[in-house]
This record gives sequence, structure tokens and C-alpha cells, in this order.
Amino acid sequence: MYFIRSYQTSKLEAALSAPKRLLLVASTTGYQTRVFAEEAARVGYELRLATDRCHVLEDPWGDRAIAVRFDDACGAAETIARECAGALDGIVAVGDRPAWLAALAAERLGLPYNSPGSVEAARNKYLSRERFRAAGLAVPGYRRVALDAAPRGAAADARYPCVLKPLGLSASRGVIRADDAAQFIAAFERIRTLLAAPEVMRLHDGADRYLQVEDFIPGREFALEGLLTDGRLRVLALFDKPDPLDGPFFEETIYTTPSRASAATQAAIVDTTQRAIEALGLTRGPVHAEMRINHAGVWMLEVAARPIGGLCAKTLRFAGAQRVRRAPPSEPGTASRRTPFCASALEDVSLEEVILRHAAGEQIGPLHPVSPASGVMMIPVPHDGVYRGVSGSSEAGAVTGMEEVVITAKPGQALLGLPEGASYLGFLFARGGNAPEVESALRAAHAQLKFEIATALPVRPPG
Repeated sequence: MYFIRSYQTSKLEAALSAPKRLLLVASTTGYQTRVFAEEAARVGYELRLATDRCHVLEDPWGDRAIAVRFDDACGAAETIARECAGALDGIVAVGDRPAWLAALAAERLGLPYNSPGSVEAARNKYLSRERFRAAGLAVPGYRRVALDAAPRGAAADARYPCVLKPLGLSASRGVIRADDAAQFIAAFERIRTLLAAPEVMRLHDGADRYLQVEDFIPGREFALEGLLTDGRLRVLALFDKPDPLDGPFFEETIYTTPSRASAATQAAIVDTTQRAIEALGLTRGPVHAEMRINHAGVWMLEVAARPIGGLCAKTLRFAGAQRVRRAPPSEPGTASRRTPFCASALEDVSLEEVILRHAAGEQIGPLHPVSPASGVMMIPVPHDGVYRGVSGSSEAGAVTGMEEVVITAKPGQALLGLPEGASYLGFLFARGGNAPEVESALRAAHAQLKFEIATALPVRPPG
């Protein structure tokens, strides 16, 4: 009997000490993919990647990544389930389409994650509005219009000002405000052209057979970064967006935290976000929510089942404690059956590390920011063209409060501004004693940068 108990205890101890095994579903070109991989290695997790790289090449980067196609989510989920059966402790996704695939794969693998239905509702603007309205949340007037409809007829039925949105795109891509019928028709045609572009059409997203027309919501805009456990929201940061976002396009630039909104407004934002999460049915993992505030209250724009995009997560650094299991449960018949834990200090922890630890099932205690205030500026593309270079980076980095200047654009890269574009020139990061200081530093640093963007000549068709 002693041998059996010792053997069982040894097995349990080995299981508890074994490295956690996680799957990251992400785009090959995503900014955060490498960050997650680096954080997992530093923490000591085994991280497997599932990315949309070419499936013909045999492991070109030597990382054993699973090649998947986001336009065939069901087939990709079957591939993941076949290759990872019984070999994972958790799953993480970066991006809207990866989150949908992760939900399908987690369902097949029996891993804790959001249900496919909840992720599908979160990433589809029409389904989100339907669920928010059913839950009694404030929603603008909205309707779905077929992409092959006559725009003149749709314009006649619209209330102005209104906003036209593709259902399946993110990051304000294709979102255009119209103040009259002529602007509506022009916006409709512009979105239709965007959705016909090869890089969009190859996604084969059924949602892009439609666009959504919504009443414009005036007011201040905010963003919330959180983490879900069993459907309950844990707020990690609440961001102000100090630049007005009134159209005609909705290019996001500066995020600062902590929010300067009143305590009552912040409480209303958190409460409404929790209700929106419940309406969608999301239960686990990171969420990025965006909302507008005006005299009528909180209006949810979206709750995405993913973390904040791009490199923006670099603005969030935490300190706190992690609850770590240090010994196996007591054997039957002994005095105590309680599982002992102890606290391990966490210092200067990234958002990616918090997400990975949560996905691995670790308990994380209270977290607090490592600096009083922080912020990020997503450097906008001023006009279409070809990127040549930038000057002033050293001067921008020398601005008081600036932490880092990251230029992601590459020489020779074709650039598109909103509403067609899907990328930024780079990111600026600052920290300070309060949010106004951080905002001032970001604006001063941006003023130091001088970008050279050559005008792209139109290509005439042959003949």
C-alpha cells in the first residue's frame, strides 16, 4: 500500500512540476506572436503555434508550428485537435479570426475557452448588436444591408448622420460616417470596393456579403482591457481616447491610462461591459472592449474575445503576486486534505505573461501598474504612398516621459490610410506621473517625427 501511495504521489508531483503546454493561435505576421513566444519561453511554458503560414513548406522556421487556414476554420480546428489531442493545458488567441479558430479547436479538445457561438457573436457587428439589444443595453438604430443592394435606395432609408461598417473587418477598417445621401452612396461604393480587394476576398468571410448602417453615436470614446474567468470580468486597464473620433473615418491614435473619467462613469463602463460580456456569452480569456459615453449613458461598440491589438499591449506592465501550487494534495486518510499554495512575487509583468498564466490555469492575485500612468500612440498613415523612411526618432525618444519609439513600417512598403488601410507607421510609448503628462509626451514626440512617403503613381491597365 505504501508503494502504491508513493507511486501515485510521485506521479502527481511530476505532473505538477511539468511545464505547462499551451497553444497560441495567431497570424504569422502579427506583432504579438513573437512577444507571446518570448514570454512563454521566459516563464518556462511549452508553447505550440498554430499560424496561417504556408502549409506547403516543411517547418520553415523550425518551430513546429501547425499551418492552418483561417478561411477554413472548421478544417483547421480538426487539424489542431488531431495534432494536439491530450497535449495541451490551455489555448490563447491573438486576433478576431484566430479567436474564432481557437474556440472551435478548444471545443474539440475539451479545453476551457469561449464557446464558438460567443466568439462568432463578438466578431460580427450585426450579431453583437442583436445580442446587446436583447439584453437591454443601449444600442443605436442599425440595419444590415446586402452588399449587392442599390446604394441609392439604402441611402434614402438612412437617418443622418450615420455610420457604414463592414461586418467582418476590425480596427475601424472600412468604417465611414455619412452626413447625407451623397456621402452615403460614396461610402457604400468605397466599402464595396474594399471588400472586393483580393486580400479581403481570400478570407471568404460570409459576413462580408453585408455592411451595417448605424445611427452615429456622439460622445467620448474609451477602451477597456480585461480578463474573464467563468464569465466574470477582471479589469486590467481602462483607457481614455483623448482625440475626438467623429469621422468621417475613425482612426484611433492615443490611448492613456488610468482614465480621467469620474468614478461614477468608470463604474458604469465596467458594469455595462460585464452585461455585454454576458449577452455575448463569453466566459474565458482576454477581452478588449470599446464604448462611447454621452448624456444617455454607456453605448457598447464592441467586446472582442482577444487582447488589445498591435504592439499596444507594451503600454501595460504590472506587478503583483501569483498563487503557486507547491505540493501535491494530501493522501487519503491523512490529517489534512487541503492543497497548499504559496505566493510568488511578480514584478514588471507584461500583459502577454498575465494572459499566458491565466490560460495555464494559474491563479494570479491583485495586480497594479508599475507606473502611475502610461500611454501609447498608434502613428497614423498621413496619406497613401510608399514608405521611404523617417527622421527625428532620436529627438522623439528624448522627450521627457517617452519610453520607446517603435517604427514598424519598412522602406518600400505600400501604405494605405483609413478606411482602406490596416496598419500604422509605428508606435510611441510613454510613462509619467499622470495621464495628461503622458498624453503631452506622446504628442510632443510625434511632432518630432518626419516621415518620407512617396506618392504612388497609378498603374494604367494594358492597352
